[in-house]
Amino acid sequence: MTISPLSLPSPKKKTRSTAEAGGKKSKPYKTLATFFCKDGFTFRQIVREGNAAIYEQVLKGRSNPSAYEVVIIRKREAFKIGNRSIEAAEYYPKSDEWGSYGWTVKNREDAFAKLREVV
Repeated sequence: MTISPLSLPSPKKKTRSTAEAGGKKSKPYKTLATFFCKDGFTFRQIVREGNAAIYEQVLKGRSNPSAYEVVIIRKREAFKIGNRSIEAAEYYPKSDEWGSYGWTVKNREDAFAKLREVV
């Protein structure tokens, strides 16, 4: 039996994949920035493993890191302030969460040791 291209069923239109599993929609979170400036320092993410990361802290105007911050990246749900909608997002630990979700260490080796400890 010979099959001609005309006898084949027409291809179905492809659909985009979605972040759904088991019929429940997962919530997309805005990803934490890999580079930002705060309080006279620049912070650059040098590694991320799951929900933990190391950020290199450099004093503005300098080129060498002054310290490293090891953080557990947290997530917050979307919310509204008046008519303004704030999207769900990952966030850096707040200052009052330091010691539980964030640590400052002086050198790169200590930062990687702390990351291994918290992952």
